[in-house]
Amino acid sequence: MKSLSIKDIAVKANVSITTVSFIINGKAKEKSISEAVIEKVKKIIEESGYKPNQIARSLRTGNSNIIGLIIEDISNSFFSRIARLIEDKAYKRGYKIIYSSTENNIDKAKELINLFKSRKVDAYIISPIKGIEEDVQMLLDDGNPVIFFDRNLPNVETSYVGADHFNASYQSIQSFIDQGKKNIALVTTDINVAQITERHDGYKKALEDNGIKYDDNLVLKIHFNQEENETIEQIKALFENKKIDAVLFATNYLAISGLKALKQIDKKIGGDFAVIAYDDHEAFELHTPRISAIQQPLEEIAEAIIKLILNRLSSKGKLPAEELIIPTRLVLRN
Repeated sequence: MKSLSIKDIAVKANVSITTVSFIINGKAKEKSISEAVIEKVKKIIEESGYKPNQIARSLRTGNSNIIGLIIEDISNSFFSRIARLIEDKAYKRGYKIIYSSTENNIDKAKELINLFKSRKVDAYIISPIKGIEEDVQMLLDDGNPVIFFDRNLPNVETSYVGADHFNASYQSIQSFIDQGKKNIALVTTDINVAQITERHDGYKKALEDNGIKYDDNLVLKIHFNQEENETIEQIKALFENKKIDAVLFATNYLAISGLKALKQIDKKIGGDFAVIAYDDHEAFELHTPRISAIQQPLEEIAEAIIKLILNRLSSKGKLPAEELIIPTRLVLRN
């Protein structure tokens, strides 16, 4: 049998679409809809197969026990690993996770928020991008718990869990300088998000504090969505034209492209030339020589996110926004 739409249910129950929507959203009581109408609509919903399990449960409890997770890119190992941890921790506490990637596209991010709203998720965990502030504010105004992670939106007052990106970058550059490196490059991305900016700022400040002049020519900003072969060519050009003795790659996928570029120009990693990647990856352990990396504490970040979400779900009152910044760890290999 073809499942009915909200409009079909409204026609069948002889009520307005708005009335059906209020009943589905658990707002029937506050909108003074009579018990008889509520029962009639519930019965039609249950018989029609209109999102049966989720809606039936929502009608009984007011909860779907589903949390929406919106991230940048599920194929990136940082996001896939943290998504998996969040999913496991949520499942053990009786919640399921549905997730999708924004690919740093504002329209896609807005569509995903609307999709998750239609699925009646109980809460949202979002790695946000600039441009979705109003959409998130509407979720918060409707009483939906929202937690940001990895990156924040300064104009939205909600809880945030993230790593200390500035200090991680600063410590990496300091470790290069301690090894006697002076011509240190940064390969980063052009996306305008705080955690990428903070990595750039940490790089600049470490140079400045050690009396090394900042040189814009040693900073390569890669376009976020470009093809990898284009990225490899740009990285090769950077190394072929400059006397560089160390490089910090601001993301793990840039580091992987960077390792391919270095191999193609036969630039050896070792005593004269050092590499650090932001966010670890199993490829860095397998590479010869092994690649040093900044490790974000994924387990702690995931645990903090789930605890904050569950506190907000169980507390009927509005809890104040919290910000949890968790230190990273620089793993020096070789």
